[in-house]
Amino acid sequence: QVQLVESGGGLVQAGGSLRLSCAASGGTASDYLMAWFRQVPGKEREFVAGIIYLGKTYYADSVKGRFTISRDNAKNTVYLQMNSLEPDDTAVYYCGMSRWGHYVTQSSRDFGSWGQGTQVTVSS
Repeated sequence: QVQLVESGGGLVQAGGSLRLSCAASGGTASDYLMAWFRQVPGKEREFVAGIIYLGKTYYADSVKGRFTISRDNAKNTVYLQMNSLEPDDTAVYYCGMSRWGHYVTQSSRDFGSWGQGTQVTVSS
């Protein structure tokens, strides 16, 4: 059974940076599309960034140029480097592993394994 554990969230001022980590066990992260989503109360889980084989990445328009997703295959870990953070980035951030290998998708319904989430709060 796949387990994903996120870490690295916290409180930061606008313009600051954070780096989130997602450590996978029970499955090989590089065999699947891995992605970061975020969610605020009362709203659906929103796609942020994804990474597939050969390191190809894709991003939501709202974070392009500010966030970078990467993967360390030796550590079976996926990262999200977040720069120039804005108050609208405040959310619980979740790491997800796709059900469908490297099929590119932004729908949370296509992800079968999730971490517990890590809170990111950006103050103005």
